[in-house]
Amino acid sequence: MTHMGLFVRLDAKPGKEAALEKFLKDALPLAQAETSTPVWYAVKFGPSSFAIFDAFQNDGARTAHLNGPIAAALMQNADELLATPPVIERWDVLAVK
Repeated sequence: MTHMGLFVRLDAKPGKEAALEKFLKDALPLAQAETSTPVWYAVKFGPSSFAIFDAFQNDGARTAHLNGPIAAALMQNADELLATPPVIERWDVLAVK
């Protein structure tokens, strides 16, 4: 069961919307390779508004993900793709069905 996670809001620079969408789609194999990341979504809210939502069993797994290849690639490409720095929110499960 997952007990905590991350919500990372990403706003694309004008003209970089398709590139950010491709970046997120291309990150799927990296997420699949992370055995301690059982839930990983890349989502699109609108033309330039995206997010990553993921969940973990413990804080060690969450920290490992934040120090992993997806986060590193995102930060390496942030100046090119993002209008603002990513907003990273940590969340904890209060109740689940």
